[in-house]
Amino acid sequence: MLIDSHCHLDRLKAAPDHQSLQLILDAAKQRGVEYLLCVNVRQQGFAAMRDKVAAFDNVFLSSGVHPLDVKDGLDVAQIASFAQDPRVVAIGETGLDYFYADDTKALQQACFEQQIALAVEVNKPLIVHTRDAREDTIRLLKQGQADKVGGVLHCFTENWEMAKAAIELGFYISVSGIVTFKNAGELRNVIRKVPRDRLLVETDSPYLAPIPHRGQENQPAFVRDVAEFVAELRGETYQELAEYTGENFFNLFKDAAKLVGR
Repeated sequence: MLIDSHCHLDRLKAAPDHQSLQLILDAAKQRGVEYLLCVNVRQQGFAAMRDKVAAFDNVFLSSGVHPLDVKDGLDVAQIASFAQDPRVVAIGETGLDYFYADDTKALQQACFEQQIALAVEVNKPLIVHTRDAREDTIRLLKQGQADKVGGVLHCFTENWEMAKAAIELGFYISVSGIVTFKNAGELRNVIRKVPRDRLLVETDSPYLAPIPHRGQENQPAFVRDVAEFVAELRGETYQELAEYTGENFFNLFKDAAKLVGR
């Protein structure tokens, strides 16, 4: 049961309309992808994202504001309203990114805190983006009692200490195509250590296409390449990894499990 746990279907250049998106999702299905989570990054774009995937019942949604988009403003009430949509299974993508936006640290932290509080209020897990902000990310998750709802550190690129701290808070670690890159030796060492019951796989498409697709626009079908690479890395079969990461997805995103009758 292969699942792309994090993608941005509304940002795919190859899928500007329903027909082209159908082709993208058909290609994913042919490679074994059964479900996808389409992640919101700007609240102004939620309605368009929701409408674009409305016809596809194997696509779940999230609602939130990315740390690199906090300058556009955060309306928590509106995000909460979006979260009432039955297909919204998580709050996010939220978090902290000091690599690209060190100058907005305070604003990022405030927006992250508000979205953590909202996740706890509506009882939905968090989708967390973190880069060069290890201590603050874990600190704010603890302070906000994010362990009550759990979540995922998506597109994980940090060290084992951060992964371990997140796992202790009930969070999952999601690995993207970055793990296939030539310079990702440290990340590969981390992913080998993640317990089976805490691992997810994703594309983060249209970004970060895995080898052998580097240079192309990423797409959900390529999560198969990530899964095969990670399975070999961990000394497991692809079938094993696809099955347990799929189970992990539904264990985390319980509203998604309810939607498909699990």
